[in-house]
Amino acid sequence: MENKNQDGTIRNNIKIGSEVEIVQKHHQRSGELTEGFVKRLLTNSPNHPHGIKVQLETGEVGRVKKVLI
Repeated sequence: MENKNQDGTIRNNIKIGSEVEIVQKHHQRSGELTEGFVKRLLTNSPNHPHGIKVQLETGEVGRVKKVLI
């Protein structure tokens, strides 16, 4: 069975349509998470220490903290 809480710092864990929790730039201090579905992957490198940057289907952009499905 697949790990339900995958690491958001590894690009291979995130696919278009994946449900994720992101932290947006203006919420970095508070750590407030936004949940949504990935529309685009914005980080090209295979990993990033702060999380892979994505755009959600709602248009919000942030770094992935948790991959839900």
